[in-house]
Amino acid sequence: MGGLLTETFIASLLFGAVTVGIPLLLAGLGEQISEKAGVLNIGIEGMMLMGAYGGFVAAYYSESFWLGFLAGGVSGMAVAALMVLFCVLLGMNQIVIGIALTIGAEGLTALLHHFQFSRSYPRLSEVPTLDIAGLSDIPVIGPALFERHPLVYLAIVLVVAIAWLFRRSHIGLNLQAAGDHPAALDAAGIDVKLTRSLAVLATGLLAGIGGAFMADVGAGLFVPFMTHGAGFIAIVLAMLARGKPLWVLLGAALFGASLALTTALQVAGLNIPTDIVQMLPFAMVIVVLVLFARHSYLPPALGLPYHRGER
Repeated sequence: MGGLLTETFIASLLFGAVTVGIPLLLAGLGEQISEKAGVLNIGIEGMMLMGAYGGFVAAYYSESFWLGFLAGGVSGMAVAALMVLFCVLLGMNQIVIGIALTIGAEGLTALLHHFQFSRSYPRLSEVPTLDIAGLSDIPVIGPALFERHPLVYLAIVLVVAIAWLFRRSHIGLNLQAAGDHPAALDAAGIDVKLTRSLAVLATGLLAGIGGAFMADVGAGLFVPFMTHGAGFIAIVLAMLARGKPLWVLLGAALFGASLALTTALQVAGLNIPTDIVQMLPFAMVIVVLVLFARHSYLPPALGLPYHRGER
């Protein structure tokens, strides 16, 4: 037990929780936007994976992490564009298409990685950080929380921005209406399909950046299938957050800590089977769903295609 109380263990756990939690946060916020507009984006896992590959390749050849994040966002939006085409414009089943996009992204990224790098796994250079003066000097938690890549701080600011967008802007009201009463939004002169399309593209952008962060900052390399269900955890976060971005942040921190526990335990020198520790976040998903799923809020039109004139 003493190993769990050391500064090294706590610092490692906090550092890992942020590193793993930021992709979950970005993807969860994106999924929250999509669900609010009435689109259940099961394909977010594929968007994250495509973003991870595109982000890594761009960062590797350009030696710029920011270009990597941009490429990751664009790659995620490319998958989201297919979701828009099939589900929003053509009205096909969102669950089936989302699963198909995820499987397709898994196969495509693995194939591209094989042809581009064969069996090698090149790594990126050291991650640049932005130290918050004063806070980064706090023992234990300072280096773990306040000596991070600037995207970490931007992701926290994004939580506040999206919360304001949902509650105080016409865009938020339109998203809410697209998921609750799309016919009423249409009657008000707002294009429902356009609103949903932009929401899905925003989801792809955030999920892609989250995937790029996972590859470029979290791992420093791309490995096929490296998301390991992070997109599905993001869906759970969005569903349980009841439309509140702050809850997505708290959930991402919780699941990020559970995912980072493997490394922290190894640092502490505790001999616990890795399989048991890696099972923890998914067991936590089940527990959280059992405890809180009945209190979650889902838009009435979630998953239902909209066709003008239909009731």
